[in-house]
Amino acid sequence: MTLQDAAQAEPTPAAPKTPAIPKTPAAPKKRQARGERRIAELLDAAGQIFAECGYSAATTNAIAARAGVSPGTLYQYFPNKDAIADAVGELYTAELREVVDRVLMRVPDGVSLTELLDLVVDPMVDYHLDRPACVVLFVGPDSPQRLTELHQPLHDAMLVRIGAILAVLGPQLSAEHARRSAEVAVHMFKGVLPLVLAATPADRPRYIDELKLSLAGYFSLVLSRP
Repeated sequence: MTLQDAAQAEPTPAAPKTPAIPKTPAAPKKRQARGERRIAELLDAAGQIFAECGYSAATTNAIAARAGVSPGTLYQYFPNKDAIADAVGELYTAELREVVDRVLMRVPDGVSLTELLDLVVDPMVDYHLDRPACVVLFVGPDSPQRLTELHQPLHDAMLVRIGAILAVLGPQLSAEHARRSAEVAVHMFKGVLPLVLAATPADRPRYIDELKLSLAGYFSLVLSRP
């Protein structure tokens, strides 16, 4: 099996579609487009507030203010904070699925471990820098259980793919060992990611290098085992 075959070991699960404004046959297209833009603005504002305040402290009033609308306008689209968080979680899951597909399904053969980490880690870090609320909603200390469950199928698919890649790089590894090592590596990434996100732009590349170094060291030890 090649690295390319391993990367395609299991397709990532289809993510739920982002919520759309209810449409009726008679609704003018301009009104539909305006409603969809408003939802996108609210989800973007919600992401910012969740990232800044955490899930528990975020409020619908703060989200509405950030989006530049009244609370009443927000409630036309979402009945409460939980509904907004669910919509943001569905959006992020869909976007992350696309990133995972891009970086783990097209792994070229013959790449070194260092090159492989560059190919995988950099796009994942870039996405979380663009969507810092992703950490808050999926792995934060006050993250709702339903959002963790929403993210779980994608997490599981990542483990399968990373485990399959490890099995190619270290054919002596059992399937159970490869999957366990993949799980440890993913948790290492998630554990260091908050440091990367919190670092200043000047210091951030150093933290990313430290993240890659820790993963490279771990994988090197795993792959060197008989």
